[in-house]
Amino acid sequence: MDFGIVLFTSDRGISPADAAVAAEKNGFRTFYVPEHSHIPTKREVAHPVTGDASLPDDRYMRTLDPWVSLATACAVTTEIRLSTAVCLPVAHDCITLAKSIASLDHLSGGRVEVCAGFGWNLDELADHNVPAGSRRNMLREYIEAMRELWIKEEASYSGEFVNYGPSWAWPKTVQEHVPVLIGATGNEKNFKWIAKHADGWMSTPKDADVQRSVNSLYAEWDSAGRTGRPRVVVLDMQKPEPSRLSLLADLGVSEVVYGIPDRPTEEAQAHLARLADKVDTFGRIAAGAAAQ
Repeated sequence: MDFGIVLFTSDRGISPADAAVAAEKNGFRTFYVPEHSHIPTKREVAHPVTGDASLPDDRYMRTLDPWVSLATACAVTTEIRLSTAVCLPVAHDCITLAKSIASLDHLSGGRVEVCAGFGWNLDELADHNVPAGSRRNMLREYIEAMRELWIKEEASYSGEFVNYGPSWAWPKTVQEHVPVLIGATGNEKNFKWIAKHADGWMSTPKDADVQRSVNSLYAEWDSAGRTGRPRVVVLDMQKPEPSRLSLLADLGVSEVVYGIPDRPTEEAQAHLARLADKVDTFGRIAAGAAAQ
């Protein structure tokens, strides 16, 4: 089981590049950043954590662009994987986004993973002309259409939301298959969608019973006729604790992700180092148990 770091980027505090360097130095496997293009000041949709129109904090309105952030991280790292938690593909032009992701995968040597969301903030998506009732179908088309551009010498796609004729587009992704995960509440509807159209799932802070959720995802995965196991990433809001981490490992969780604050560089680096020490302690305990 791997461990990752998510930085809720903002226009203050540690930069994505510095955070990614520190994460890589401390042995973390993946570096994640979020996405919000903007936050409408008047919203009808409740935030999934607060339950109303209020936001947990002001970082939602200060978020850096994820692909620019990851590009800066790419330039100063060599091994850590670069991902999103989560991005909003349907808020972009599909062809342009495919180019950005392929370019990042090319320049990073094949280190990109895409963790996308359906988008809880319907008011934000409305400004991007995304029909609220069609965002799932739109995301499915985006994933399919981008994969065509990533791997085929002559790509084309015809759908309700994405249409382009035979086209050339380079660079191609270094990875033959760029992993696409979905960050969404762990329920049957979402797991059915993931089992049909994605490579795995990232949990949310609302997913208290991860064991139930993971087992439900596995059941949907098998029902859809998928082979192997989906990639499962747990966004953990708790401190690293050996018994909990052992449970997640036994469930087949691929990676556990912890957040670091958008604080001044030295403060954020110290926070990350403390996390690394706790994760390392779990690793030594697990290794000792396996040797017995």
